[in-house]
Amino acid sequence: MHRIRMVLADDHAVVRAGLRNALANLPEIEIVGEVGDGSELLAALIALKPDFLVIDVAMPDFEPIAAVKQIKTDYPDLKILVVSAYDDEAYVVGLLGAGVNGYHLKDQSLADLQHAVQRILAGERWLSAPLLDKLIHRRTTPVAANTPSLTRRQRELLKLLAQGHENRKIAQLMDLSVKTIENQLTGLYRALEVTSRFEAMNYAMRHPEVLALADDAETTISPPDSALTVLVVDDNARYRQELTRLIRKVYPRAAVYEAEDTHEALRLAQRAAIHLALVDVVLREEDGIQCARRLKTSSPATRIVLISAYPDREFRRLGLSAGAVAFLDKKDLDAGALRQVIQDALG
Repeated sequence: MHRIRMVLADDHAVVRAGLRNALANLPEIEIVGEVGDGSELLAALIALKPDFLVIDVAMPDFEPIAAVKQIKTDYPDLKILVVSAYDDEAYVVGLLGAGVNGYHLKDQSLADLQHAVQRILAGERWLSAPLLDKLIHRRTTPVAANTPSLTRRQRELLKLLAQGHENRKIAQLMDLSVKTIENQLTGLYRALEVTSRFEAMNYAMRHPEVLALADDAETTISPPDSALTVLVVDDNARYRQELTRLIRKVYPRAAVYEAEDTHEALRLAQRAAIHLALVDVVLREEDGIQCARRLKTSSPATRIVLISAYPDREFRRLGLSAGAVAFLDKKDLDAGALRQVIQDALG
């Protein structure tokens, strides 16, 4: 069987390791090379003649749109999947127009990354679900004021439905019987005023806001006498803002500081007594594990939790040895997980 020759391109070695661990398990894939900048990539394309390129286009010596257009001109049969932290619409649309076959967000699951590669190999184009929702939502009419109020379980059910899962898989993920899922789907359809699975999926794509967590008492921790100080260290400004909003939703009295690199994180830790630090494993041109080690040395009382879009056993081992108390997959860092992390930090 002919194996697909793949090159991984990202300027962070730790990210390439995560990509390699995820994609090397696909039997049809053979990873023949890894590169960290535009010059290395062009040399690898000539020397290795890959069939598939997985790339973060925000690399040194690489002009995304122009370079992708040139690569597609020189190698028209090359499949290109962009894996990026950026979800700006103009950026995404520009790269799709330049000829990439798919665009995958780094904070999505590794299983989705594998699925993206397989769909592109099958001749399709790929767009991460949050991007698809965003692009579709921006082209639809404004949301009506009477958006249906769904329960937490209905939101979870709708999210799994929108991801394309069948009833049996949904039952496994929600730890319920298939019959219970069937009954709950009936209630969900009634709440959305739709009559079928297809209509419910379309509704979720047109109205992603219905998947937001409810503002109820369950999402908030009752604050003790002492306030909580949290430091979020991530080089993706959008993700920092989203995580900050979630922290304040779960714990309204929290004082949240944001840093994009180790230098800024250490500066903030010297100014404030940080109870909890959430540190991304990959920082721009830096190692988040090293950041965790330096934070722990500077502020021994701080509880450090490492987060990553590419969870890996070796990353976990290195992170715990650096002083982190936990290692979490970004996709699992929802309100429930964050509530538990904060409760642990408060002792």
